Amino acid sequence: MKPEDKARELGVCLEPQPAGYLNLCIRSGRQLITSGHVSDAKGVLGKNLTVEQGYAAAEDCARKILRSVYNTHGSLNNLRVIKVLGCVYSAPDFVEQHLVINGCSDLLHTIFGKDTNGYHARSALGFAALPTGAAVEVEAIFEIVEE
Repeated sequence: MKPEDKARELGVCLEPQPAGYLNLCIRSGRQLITSGHVSDAKGVLGKNLTVEQGYAAAEDCARKILRSVYNTHGSLNNLRVIKVLGCVYSAPDFVEQHLVINGCSDLLHTIFGKDTNGYHARSALGFAALPTGAAVEVEAIFEIVEE
């Protein structure tokens, strides 16, 4: 099954988006570079949100990123996930940012293949605050590959 078909099967919204203040995804050569996409979930991991809630928030970010990539590129096929940067609104003693950002990585693995085009480099970092109080913010870089 092609990545775009898999994404649709998983309920990823690929509908057109209105233009925003900043470009949500820009193409540079063979790369698609996204802005940070924030989760709808608000709160602090390790304070009032669990790892499981953070995982769901990171998956929400991935779904939004895929929509932006689709709206820029016109397809989710023939893409390779290169890099994911996950930012987690964290309590000072919270150290499971990597488990939170797995929510994003796991969705990308499911859609693009864990051992193929979805196998990506990643950073998962804790922050004292994120815009709008979002629990998670994620940005990503994709490469357009030839079939």
